[in-house]
Amino acid sequence: MSTQANAQNASMRFVMLLPYLWLVIFFLVPFVIVLKISLSQTALAQPPYLPLFDIATGWAGLVEFAKQLSADSFRLLSSDSIYLLSYLKSLQIAAVSTILLFIIGYPIAYGMARAPRAWQPPLVIAVVLPFWTSFLIRIYAWINILQRDGLLNDVLARLHVVDAPVAWLSSDRAIFIGIVYSYLPFMILPIYAALEKMDETLLEAAADLGCPRWKAFWLVTLPLSLPGVAAGALLCFIPIVGEFVIPDLLGGSETMMIGQTLWTEFFSNRDWPVASAIAVTLLGLLLVPILFFERLQQRSLEGGR
Repeated sequence: MSTQANAQNASMRFVMLLPYLWLVIFFLVPFVIVLKISLSQTALAQPPYLPLFDIATGWAGLVEFAKQLSADSFRLLSSDSIYLLSYLKSLQIAAVSTILLFIIGYPIAYGMARAPRAWQPPLVIAVVLPFWTSFLIRIYAWINILQRDGLLNDVLARLHVVDAPVAWLSSDRAIFIGIVYSYLPFMILPIYAALEKMDETLLEAAADLGCPRWKAFWLVTLPLSLPGVAAGALLCFIPIVGEFVIPDLLGGSETMMIGQTLWTEFFSNRDWPVASAIAVTLLGLLLVPILFFERLQQRSLEGGR
């Protein structure tokens, strides 16, 4: 029996180790490589940076390799305003988009959670349905919709909302439209999951105590759904900060987000150290909301005890 128990414990430890192994292989190792490139110098070579580490040189080669590393790329980021403006623009668009996603997504999730049980699976499928189409095709579709002679201006003109076609494309408005459309399921589904498992007897108790429905929503429903709101906000905010396709296709030249700046440094300028430094700095910025969410979760767990 002890042998069987040891085998089961070993199997359990292996299963628990798999997620950490996955993170090490597909996150930590690539991050270390990018961090190493960010501490290198640009060179007209292949690959376009120096120094290169050769394991055959042994310990002496490792010491010499470490001496040649520098933080010049990070100093360039702090001295050139274009990178700071790109970061700030990305944070601004991500923050505004997340707020818009919450304003639009919460009522939808609330309606789904309050719908009859038989209707909820089809409603969830309807929310997920856009994922069945290629992301790039959906963004190109918005280009046709937002053109001067596109569907949106045609509908607005027929409704006599506008007298002349509106320039939707190549603007922040087009970026917000594309982002909200693309990321809306990421906001709806976590909120729906939190609302769907909420104990209905809490609302009944509030009603029995004379609490109006609108007040019960603010005092009971909304606080209990905050974990879903926080999860949805993170699922939207973090990828939006590094978004490249939507601002590149729908935005204008004056809207330079950090994803576009990174692409330019990597492919156009072939400055891999600066591009890697941008990526490392971006990751550091995104760790702030993640750690904040972790702290909120710990407080909620401690308060539940």
